[in-house]
Amino acid sequence: YGVCSLPMLKILCKNRSIFKYFRGVNSKKRILVAPLDWGLGHASRCVPIAKALEKEGYEVVFAASGRPLELLIQEFPKNDFIKLEGYNISYPKNGKMALSMLSQLFKIWKGIRQENKQLQQIIDDYNIDGVVSDNRYGLYSKKVPCVFVTHQLQIQSPVFFESLQKINFKYIQKFDECWVPDSDTHQLSGQLSIANNSSFKCQYIGALSRFEKLEKTEDIDVLAIVSGPEPQRSMFEELLKNQLIASKLKAVLVLGKTEENKKEEIGNLKVISHLNAKSLNQQMVNANVVISRSGYSTVMDIAKLNKKAIFIPTPGQTEQLYLAKYFNDKNRAFAMHQKELDIQYALKKVEHISSLKSDDYEVNWQDLLSLF
Repeated sequence: YGVCSLPMLKILCKNRSIFKYFRGVNSKKRILVAPLDWGLGHASRCVPIAKALEKEGYEVVFAASGRPLELLIQEFPKNDFIKLEGYNISYPKNGKMALSMLSQLFKIWKGIRQENKQLQQIIDDYNIDGVVSDNRYGLYSKKVPCVFVTHQLQIQSPVFFESLQKINFKYIQKFDECWVPDSDTHQLSGQLSIANNSSFKCQYIGALSRFEKLEKTEDIDVLAIVSGPEPQRSMFEELLKNQLIASKLKAVLVLGKTEENKKEEIGNLKVISHLNAKSLNQQMVNANVVISRSGYSTVMDIAKLNKKAIFIPTPGQTEQLYLAKYFNDKNRAFAMHQKELDIQYALKKVEHISSLKSDDYEVNWQDLLSLF
């Protein structure tokens, strides 16, 4: 009964009794893994967690929506999926992300309450034994052990910092544990992952990446990856496409559109709608330089493969702005604002910067997952 298509997924979501009937008897513990739907990063970093769970003998059920759901279906076609809507956030064109998020706090709070209510029913209907929530604040329960995955313990906000910090910690402490995807030296996340004065159990589990080091199969000057919410995603895509075509460099542009399967070549540039993990892994290995947003999941992937990076943070997204500046100041990557994007200039600057690397931090998954 593995779900392999969205039409079938919708049928199962509306007919939970059918799902329970076909499940039958299963002795494995079932863990629900649910990423936030803001971009693909939360879903992609859930991939190594899900694989670790399966390796330790657990059965993984995913809950997601939109492009994150499509990505996970592609990566785990034999697993079971529950469609769980996100917070339905709208994003500004002017880049004033912090103010926009503040204006939508009630909508977010309402979404958190709704998903918490849904979770209680999901646990009963699908016989869930534990929950791994990547930045979905409502997925906690007293019925089963629940883990919150985040690298952002210190909220980056230009206003109401202390109030938002208290709210952040208040929700995280409702979970049994908090897993931070970085080492305890905070090498990749900087001050974002410092758990000062926290009242919850915090475990640093090392950087998470679904990629592995491979041999090059071809030489590519630039791999550019487009990601994040609209409308900024499309604006970033257009800027990159125009400049890469003009550059005459051998380049690949990946659009992050999981719902499409399109490829086109425009002179020196190859444009691809979406690549699965294996193919994207190889393209990143092949590239001399990676241009991307400074989203944390992308940072971890680049660090895993020791690649040179040019970071273009999403306008107004404070966490990405912090990470871009953090690596630029430490001379571990080059960063510039989207409105100032100049690929030729950035490539000259990155020549004098070493590759981005992460700590070799080994996590004992057997001990970590014993919570369940």
